[in-house]
Parts: sequence; C-alpha cells; structure tokens
Amino acid sequence: MVAKFDLNDDTVVVIIGTGAGGGVLANELAQKGVKVVALEAGGRYLPEDYINDEWESFGQLAWVDPRTTSGDWRVAKDFSGLPAWIVKAVGGTSIHWAGASLRFQDHEWKARTNYGEVAGASLLDWPIDAAEMAPWYDKAEEKLQVTRTGGRAGLPGNNNFKVLEKGALALGYKEVHTGNMAINSAEYDGRQSCQQTGFCFQGCKWGAKWSAAYTDIPRGEATGNLEVRDRAHAARILHDDAGKVTGVEYFDKDGALQMQKARIVCVAGNSFESPRLLLNSASSKFPNGLANSSDQVGRNYMRHTTGSVYAVFDKPVRMWRGTTMAGIVRDEARHDPSRGFVGGYELETLSLGIPFMAAFLNPGGWGRSFTTALDAYENMAGMWIVGEDMPQAENRVTLSETRDQFGLPVANVNFSDHPNDIAMRNHAYAQGEAIYKAVGATRTFPTPPYPSTHNLGTNRMSEKPEDGVVNKHGQSHDIANLFISDGSQFTTGAAENPTLTIVALAIRQADHIAAEMAAGTI
Repeated sequence: MVAKFDLNDDTVVVIIGTGAGGGVLANELAQKGVKVVALEAGGRYLPEDYINDEWESFGQLAWVDPRTTSGDWRVAKDFSGLPAWIVKAVGGTSIHWAGASLRFQDHEWKARTNYGEVAGASLLDWPIDAAEMAPWYDKAEEKLQVTRTGGRAGLPGNNNFKVLEKGALALGYKEVHTGNMAINSAEYDGRQSCQQTGFCFQGCKWGAKWSAAYTDIPRGEATGNLEVRDRAHAARILHDDAGKVTGVEYFDKDGALQMQKARIVCVAGNSFESPRLLLNSASSKFPNGLANSSDQVGRNYMRHTTGSVYAVFDKPVRMWRGTTMAGIVRDEARHDPSRGFVGGYELETLSLGIPFMAAFLNPGGWGRSFTTALDAYENMAGMWIVGEDMPQAENRVTLSETRDQFGLPVANVNFSDHPNDIAMRNHAYAQGEAIYKAVGATRTFPTPPYPSTHNLGTNRMSEKPEDGVVNKHGQSHDIANLFISDGSQFTTGAAENPTLTIVALAIRQADHIAAEMAAGTI
C-alpha cells in the first residue's frame, strides 16, 4: 500500500530528488520505519516505457530545463544551455548511467595529503577514509549486484571491448577487463541478466541494470512509509526563527505552489540543482543561501576530466552491440606525478549512436574529415576518459539572471579546466590513440568532453565548517536537520565513476539519520 502523507505532517523526512542518492536514501529510511516524502521534478517511467532510440529517449528523460554556462570549457561554447546530460524522472540519472561501479582507491580519500599543494586547486581531504567506507561499499555492491564482487561473474566482452583489450595488452597494461558493473551477469532478484541490447544510456528495458526507478523506489513504497510525488519541482526550503528547516515549498504537477512540512530535509538534486535550491532559499537569517555561512555552497564543482578517443579499422567493429561500458583499463588510475599530473584516470569502452556521434565527434564541425568519419561508423571503436579533475573555488554554480518556467533563477555553471586536468586529458588522449594504433587503427579521433554526467562537489564534505558545507554524514554544518544526499557532497572526485560511492554514502547516511531520529537529537 503506497503511503499518502498530509502536507502538515511535520514528522516526515522530505527528500528532494530520487536518483542514486535520494532514491536509495528514501528506501533505506522507509525500511527502517521512517516516514518519507520524496519530491521528484520529473515524471515516472519504468522499463516498459523506455525508448531504444537516442533522440526520442533524450526527449523523454533528459533534464532540459534552462541552465546557463560560463568558463573556458568547450561545453560553454558547444552546448551552453546543456552543461549536463542528466535525467529528470523518478530514479534520476540512475536510469541513464552506464552501470560502472568502482570503489575509490585509498589515496583518493586524502587527496590534499597525498597530492600536496596544487597551485590553483582547492584540494581538501575527505573527513572519511577507505577503512570507514569499506563496509558501506560492501552493502552498496550487494544492493547493486556489482559484477566481479561478491563472487559474481563479469559480463561478456563485446567487439568494442575486444579491440580495447587487445590494444591495451599490447601496450603492457595489466588491469583490463569488462569492469565492475551494476548490471546482472546472471538473473537475480527478479531482474534478468544483461541482454546485450546496447541502449544502456536510454534506460535498461530488461531491468538488468540497477536503477533506483524500479528497485529501491518501489521497495520503499511497498513498506507503506514512502510517498513519491512526481512532477513536484522544489522551489525553496523554509526554516523557523531558530534556523531549523521546517519544510519545502514546491510546484506540483499542475503548477500550484504547495508546502510540505518536514522534520528533516535531505537534498539530492545533483550538483546543479542542490546548490541552486540552497541559494534560492536565501532569507533574512541566511542572506547568502541556506547552509552557506562558509560561502562554499556552489563552489568546487567537478565533472571529471573527460574526453573520448574513437578509432576506425579496416573491418567492422559494430561498437554499439553489447553492454555500452563493459570494458575498462585501470592501470592509469594510479597516482604517479611522473606523468606530469596528480591523480589518475580510467579508460572505459563507450559507443554513441550516429545522432550523438554527429553532435559530439567535432561539435560544430563539418567537411570531409568529419563526414568520412561518420561514413566509417560501422568500423569504429570508442572509449571514454574518466579522470580526477581538480576542485577549484571559482568552478561553481551560482544563480543566473535567466529564470525557469516557475520564475526561479536557474543555475549558471562556471567551469574552466585546471592545468592538471589538461595535462591528464592530453596524456589520456595519447594513450587511447596508442591502444588503437597497436591493433591497426587507420584513423583516430580524440574528441572534446561532452555535457557532463558526473557532476560532483558544490556542497562538499569537510572536517571544518569553514572549508565546506556538510560534515562526514552529509549533515549541514549550519543546520542540523538539513542533509545533502547526492554527489554534490563529494570533497574530491577521484578517478572512478561516482554512483557506487553515492549509493554507499546514502546507505550510511540513512543509518545515521535513523539513529539520530531515534535518539531525538534531530
């Protein structure tokens, strides 16, 4: 029986956003008997609704509300209204994600200590470490059924992987396999095994890939403790005279302004919408926005050092067949400053359909080199670079003069590459091209970064209140009953895809919140 809570019920936990952070947190709390109202700006879609077509799927799922973009990154020129490719739907970007589920390496929890002073970077150690996170990673890997953990088999390799593997091994790389993926390699938990369809980014029609949309959310609802309100766009978090948050104003599916009272508010709207909401919730008591006495809300935006390398071969590869990102080279993820940069990067298989290849291969480009590359699509292999970018104070989300359909200022995303990011990307381009040339590529194409899917930072964790926004549990330094529950709480980005860590932190946060509620401290 799906719960329905009264707008005046001030005993509920309100969670804003239902992705890997908010969706997992909602279920974990509901399982513990905590009453939860989850507000989701988007609609509700299940595997039978997903569309195996890139453009149509993008129109169905993507967050295309206006945003503005500034800074020297290519995205500001090529896709200024779309700095990120994230999902606006119940389940959030866990519908669109590829499934790569990697633990942070030990050194990445303490980047400031291990990398030292990096000019122009605002590096900070996380207030938690690998040992503290290990049991939560265990729980997250079990929840997501991550391959190559817990005795689970890896996924089979498609042609795109076989090309990557052969080239990587020829270069002497050792850690090359089909990845740690939250995609069933065998039927499990009522969800079938991967059918190798290749539309991982469009929502898995088979349910083989973990998504909060059809796992955690319905399971939370089944407890009778979770109510999900879709097409509910959060506008402002309210507080009392003492500074304690009291509820959330939101626009419902009819555009009417509602107010849900709350005992605790958890913000999980991705690294753009979460700081935007805090900044839009400014008041006379909090003139710079909620939880922002440190002036850190919105700062230190990270999106991973990314880019792609594609290559053309004499014979067909058909890279689009099979699991999109089941292929990884991990050797370069180490910290080895002799390469000319701190931190490291992963190389992961990637294929895009012709519509997105045409958009991203050389944005705004045309001419013979561009058209002949697309002509060779069937013979193409591709990989994605995922590396640790440096947090910078001026890489940040602020409020734009542009307003959305509800009259609210939208997020402006300012980002410029750090010299470390550029050095890492250039190294990765060279290694990616070398991998493909080692197996006979006739042409290689390094491509610029796409609109980001890994949005991190902007409400970072810190030991000291003046250095960040939240403590080690994602609890606001300023306001005890306000939490951040998504990737915006990341102190640094590490080289790994972030979802597994977001899920592990959400499970851990649910434990903390439930215990504090039971003790009556929040």
